[in-house]
Amino acid sequence: MITKGQKINDRYEIIRSIGEGGMANVYLGYDTILDRNVAVKVLRGDLSNDEKFVRRFQREALSASSLSHPNIVEMYDVGEDNGMYYIVMEYIEGETLKQLLKRRGKLTLSEAIDIMLQLTDGMAHAHDSYIIHRDLKPQNIMIEDDGQIKITDFGIAMALNSTQLTQTNSVMGSVHYLPPEQAAGKGSTIRSDIYSMGIIFYELLTGELPFRGDNAVEIALKQMKEQIPDIRESNSEIPMSVYNVILKSTAKNPKNRYTDARAMHDDLLTVLDDDRLSETKHVYKYPEHEENTKAVEKLKNIEKSEEVVAEKIEEKEEKLSKRLIIILSVIATIIIIVLVLIVFVIPKATAPKSVKIPDVSKMTVSKAEKLLIGKKLTVNTKIEEVYDKDVKKGYVVKTEPAKNRTVKEGEEITIYKSLGIKKYPLEEYVGESLSGVKASLEANGIKVTVTKEDASEETCKYVGTDKVVWQSLASGSKVKSGDEIELKVLNSLAFPSFKGQTEDEVSTWANKNCVTLTVDYQETSDDTYKDKEQVISQSRPVGATVKNNDSVEIVISKYKKEEVAKEDNTEEKEATTSSTKTPTSDQTKKQ
Repeated sequence: MITKGQKINDRYEIIRSIGEGGMANVYLGYDTILDRNVAVKVLRGDLSNDEKFVRRFQREALSASSLSHPNIVEMYDVGEDNGMYYIVMEYIEGETLKQLLKRRGKLTLSEAIDIMLQLTDGMAHAHDSYIIHRDLKPQNIMIEDDGQIKITDFGIAMALNSTQLTQTNSVMGSVHYLPPEQAAGKGSTIRSDIYSMGIIFYELLTGELPFRGDNAVEIALKQMKEQIPDIRESNSEIPMSVYNVILKSTAKNPKNRYTDARAMHDDLLTVLDDDRLSETKHVYKYPEHEENTKAVEKLKNIEKSEEVVAEKIEEKEEKLSKRLIIILSVIATIIIIVLVLIVFVIPKATAPKSVKIPDVSKMTVSKAEKLLIGKKLTVNTKIEEVYDKDVKKGYVVKTEPAKNRTVKEGEEITIYKSLGIKKYPLEEYVGESLSGVKASLEANGIKVTVTKEDASEETCKYVGTDKVVWQSLASGSKVKSGDEIELKVLNSLAFPSFKGQTEDEVSTWANKNCVTLTVDYQETSDDTYKDKEQVISQSRPVGATVKNNDSVEIVISKYKKEEVAKEDNTEEKEATTSSTKTPTSDQTKKQ
């Protein structure tokens, strides 16, 4: 169990938990060496006991750490600390694509294409390095506030294998995106990632998964046998060109898919071009499976039946008079002309043009609305509000979709207005551990100055030199990123030499520095200690570190003359007195 304030590898200090998964838990950590926040992913204990898994996990996680791309979360470190295996990576402020879908449902066409362009661009970089993700899903894709995505979990994903179809915790989330060849246990290739990205594209546009079931095996069977549902049946406004991208990427036969992520990316770049909107449905070059062959045969039989019916109609038409034939021909011609106008001419003439979203950041809302409307874009009547340290309160921070994205005229644009710099209420930090308080404050951009002071009666209760004993700003004060706060902790003491000092002198020092003093006494006949009781020994060496509430001991001298010496002195005194008194007595008699 990892707790707040715990350090991993004596470097990464845990601040709080930010996520739990089937194979690993993720924590917000603080890199004490490079002075930055990081995400620390710690492998679950049961997987840490599998040596084969751990070796592969470490090897392939290190391989993924060589990737450097704006759409891939950067890996900083991979290691082990007392049997605990961890990955340290870039900390991303935002939410997963899965969380976005739960909150929004389906996305707009332009939003979905934009996310897929970033996803395919990042995966193309990975494929260029011969790295396969093997577990692409919305849960492994982070999206930041500005719309930029970050692909995560390369290390763990590449350490997985097909045997984990039995691990309920992890597979039910992944099997919905599992390529047929992986489900069949045939291993993964670059085209396996293509299939997963096709399923993700479908989910972005519909808000739903194409294949569902009561268990992982049922879903895997559908992945192998059933064709992906026609996305245009639920939304007829989606162009055939977009549906063709999904068809090509989710083909059951890997040969029918894109050769790699770069090819899929290039196709997505032109998917909304005018000359592609009405293209025909994509036809697979290679056989998919037996069911497809049967379906083709059924279509051929239907076509033959239609030909027979047409021949009978023609026979009947020949029997009609020439006048009726001319009338029908004229009507048919008119109908054809109308259909051509409706299907081809009118849509092309009235089709909305593409427009690039202008940069309206740092403008007033009214000015931004005017500019967007001038570009023939629709502005959402609901203005979103966000905190931003760089944009003045009341001014525009960004739009969604973001600036410079190409959309169709009439696309709805949401404006995000600044609430100014976000302020945070301070807590009562006195008595708390300095390291935890400092990391928490600095995570919010607060500059922390640490000073030290000597212990006093007021601060004696805070045991140790790492506890905050004073803060410059009171609890409840509101601060923003860039503000400063001073925290005080107690000084440690260098234990002095008390030899020759009295008990009162040492007691005064102990009370002043909040040190518990224990006094013992020792009798001595040494004349050095005849005139004053003083310290003759102490429990700690001179210079040893002592902190408040520590206990120290001293020994005080008690002078006592030796008994033999006292008896000799008494006898000598009595003899002297006797010799003095005797003559005096004789003199008295003589008188």
